[in-house]
Amino acid sequence: MTSVQKITKRQFITFEGIDGSGKSTQAKRLVAHLTSLGHDVIHTREPGGSAGAEEIRRLLVEGDPDRWSAETEILLFTAARRDHLEKTIIPALAAGKWVVSDRFADSTRVYQGATRGDLRGIVDALHAQMIGVEPDMTFIIDMDPVAALSRGLARKSGEDRFEDFGLDFQERLRQGFLDLAKDYPDRCRLIDGSRGIDAVSADITAVFE
Repeated sequence: MTSVQKITKRQFITFEGIDGSGKSTQAKRLVAHLTSLGHDVIHTREPGGSAGAEEIRRLLVEGDPDRWSAETEILLFTAARRDHLEKTIIPALAAGKWVVSDRFADSTRVYQGATRGDLRGIVDALHAQMIGVEPDMTFIIDMDPVAALSRGLARKSGEDRFEDFGLDFQERLRQGFLDLAKDYPDRCRLIDGSRGIDAVSADITAVFE
């Protein structure tokens, strides 16, 4: 098996949730909080987080919703994640740094594994063979899909491919993340994202006081 499995457990934190849930904002806030406590923190994202993975990102988040099948997306996300792991996450953790990532493997488990077909077995098999790493802690920001979709589309970021699947897709995503929180209770913390930014942030940073 690959060398990534030999890494010792350190502080690897991820944020998950549907599009527009506010997870990116909360990830930035946690990075600032951990830095203020004296930790050396790397802030990264998926898809992306390394030069090669950022190139793959553009293929995944831009363009027509039907650009790729779910099966092709799984392969693209896994390729991007492997490069991200090799080039960014593993070196940072090995150097004793904290890593805060806006999305990781849980997104693929939900987006492709649960909502676009019964593909979870494929996602889990590829993850075991090619990634083999789980976060130490995952914050799932729960948000009403109607409000989140409106917020996400309002950004007009040009990276709206998944938002363009529509409300029904976002509702299935939300349920997928709620189910994920139940599947991994030891590392997943479900956070109510419907409140103000400061209230959500306070719940998250309190974990590290």
